[in-house]
Amino acid sequence: MGRLKRSVLRVALWLVACGALAGPVPIRIGVQAALTGGSSPMGVSMRNGIQLAVEEINASGGLLGRPLQLVERDDAGSPQQGVRAAEELVRLGRVVAVVGLVNSGVALASQPVYQAARLPVMIAVATVPELTRRYAGSTRNYMFRVAAADDLQAPLIVREALSAGYRRLAIFSDTTDYGREGAEGLVRALGQQGLRPVYQARFSLGERDMTGALAAARSTGAEAILTYAIGPELAAVANDADRLDWKVPLIGSWTLSMSNFIDNAGPNAEGARMVQSFLQETHTPRGQAFVQAYLGRYHVRRIPSPVSAAQGYDAVLLLAAAIRQAGSTAPTAVVAALENLRQPVEGAITTYLRPFTSGDHEAIELSVPTIGRIEHGRIVPARMH
Repeated sequence: MGRLKRSVLRVALWLVACGALAGPVPIRIGVQAALTGGSSPMGVSMRNGIQLAVEEINASGGLLGRPLQLVERDDAGSPQQGVRAAEELVRLGRVVAVVGLVNSGVALASQPVYQAARLPVMIAVATVPELTRRYAGSTRNYMFRVAAADDLQAPLIVREALSAGYRRLAIFSDTTDYGREGAEGLVRALGQQGLRPVYQARFSLGERDMTGALAAARSTGAEAILTYAIGPELAAVANDADRLDWKVPLIGSWTLSMSNFIDNAGPNAEGARMVQSFLQETHTPRGQAFVQAYLGRYHVRRIPSPVSAAQGYDAVLLLAAAIRQAGSTAPTAVVAALENLRQPVEGAITTYLRPFTSGDHEAIELSVPTIGRIEHGRIVPARMH
């Protein structure tokens, strides 16, 4: 054998050895989340739940003999930054799927990038109904959700208000896609009960003076306020109602459980009620194990957004089950497996039995959500009226 051939052989053997030492190539999962800004309690909690699931899977041997690796991008709750984050994950991330999407407006702006790239997406927080239905008529819909969609939440909010005896209801919502869709859902749900809101207020993100809208709502005889907004603005509603000496109940979507509502509103948050897919005060063994793992891993006493954390965690478990069943990370194979999961998947929120079909990409059904109530700064199961 010539000297050149022997050199080439040695290099080839060295490269093979290096590959063996490096171990299997990781399966890369993208995470798009609002890790900064007003939605960060949701985004960070979701990201942490995702991390916990990945660490558990890797500790048990990974998937298909390969470890999972997360590639994270912060969209800061901005649609423009969300599109950039999605483009980076598609172009540079070399990811096989994406888990995340917190704000509905950001998700609506970002998802065309993922659909065009044919990447399965597990939406773990954003709730606008259109997100899983936008591409329902396409050859293949790559959008799945592990969160309670707004058209599921709104009727529950109205039912909770009516069961408490309130009939004159005001609606306070922000001007984002999330707030707009949620408010429209509340109006529809009220209409189904033969009612109309006595007052509607809409406000921009960053609005901190709600006194004018609250005074107007009180003048109509509103008995309770139904909300669709996020933590900082919700805290402004609660605090300004207190300044007006108006003890008005707040009943709303799950975002009333955000830490930046509870902390910023303080005692004015007490008694607020909201739809929840998951409570930190859970009594299921798997849910309790998840909570304890989260608190221990991140050294906190309270999960900033338990719903977001649990939904992120469960979304990874469902995605992993699909990859395992498919025996592949090929997008079409993963989507086909998600639409026909043969084995139950025990998550923090529930045990999922065929959660998705080709015509239904929503994992959370009406039987899952409950109503939470703020007591002494904690979210606890609401007492029956």
